[in-house]
Amino acid sequence: MDREEKPAWRPPRACEDYLSEFRLCRSVSNHFHHYYVYGSSPSCQQWKEDFNNCSEWEKHKHPEAKEALQKSERNRVAAQENFTPVWKLRQEPPRDWHMPLNHESPQNSSTAS
Repeated sequence: MDREEKPAWRPPRACEDYLSEFRLCRSVSNHFHHYYVYGSSPSCQQWKEDFNNCSEWEKHKHPEAKEALQKSERNRVAAQENFTPVWKLRQEPPRDWHMPLNHESPQNSSTAS
């Protein structure tokens, strides 16, 4: 009897992606930007842990590393859902999308005094 095998679990990102995110987080420009915006240095520890867990999973298939990586990704997705989008997404294009733009609007014309 042929038994269908499940494909092996893969991390949501390549391990190199976690390492790249960690390096970006540790960069001088990111530290400057984060300090300017938030008033503190960024914590890059989670990216480092994620890289280590991903590497551990790829090399040794440790279930603890898999669970830690899944939990971290779930937390990252949940944190992104806390932010409201800046733009309201359209469900369909505007009714007059095919019409030419009016370049002669009052805002564009300048009156000489």
